[in-house]
Amino acid sequence: MTPPGLDPDDPKRAERTLDDQLTAILDVLARNGASADEPAIVVAHSGANFPVTLHLDRHPELVRRVVWVDSGPVAPGSAFAADLPEDVRDLPLPPFDVLSQQASLEGLSAEVLALFRARAVPEPGAVLRQPVGLGNDARRRIPTTLVCCSIPSAQLLDLARGGHPMFAEVADLEHLDVVDLPTGHWPMWSRPRDLAEIIRSAASRTR
Repeated sequence: MTPPGLDPDDPKRAERTLDDQLTAILDVLARNGASADEPAIVVAHSGANFPVTLHLDRHPELVRRVVWVDSGPVAPGSAFAADLPEDVRDLPLPPFDVLSQQASLEGLSAEVLALFRARAVPEPGAVLRQPVGLGNDARRRIPTTLVCCSIPSAQLLDLARGGHPMFAEVADLEHLDVVDLPTGHWPMWSRPRDLAEIIRSAASRTR
């Protein structure tokens, strides 16, 4: 799905919030028949962890398993860019030499990078600044699969156990599977078939 704020044809795109994104997730699940009796598999990549974590906190009964692709649950009160100035309406994709210092571009050809640049939509400032309010421990009981791409699973789990702010929530997950898919931060472009098979396998698990 395309979250609110990332549709280039939306004239109010830059005004969208995390709450708008949560509402959109709920709408997609409802249209596809998700319910407490028939919960869904939810897959999230990268910064989608903020609205998806919010969804897991508010409606854990609607999710049978969550699959994090080079991503993971966020901590209560965290924000993607809390220090982003209020007058910044949106944040465009940075130059690739800057982006590569923040997220691995391994496996992306020049052609893919050109497509990435052409399709990129600036992130709404309100989404980046908004902290997530979390308080439902049931989110930690949802069966979870971590697909580890740019950071090996062993290193990620060590960081989680050590309380690293980006990964600390992982240490509190009660039903966790980890899968290594060595590549960059965008495996849907660098290793799409392997990623699809991992998601298929995760979706078939009962716990």
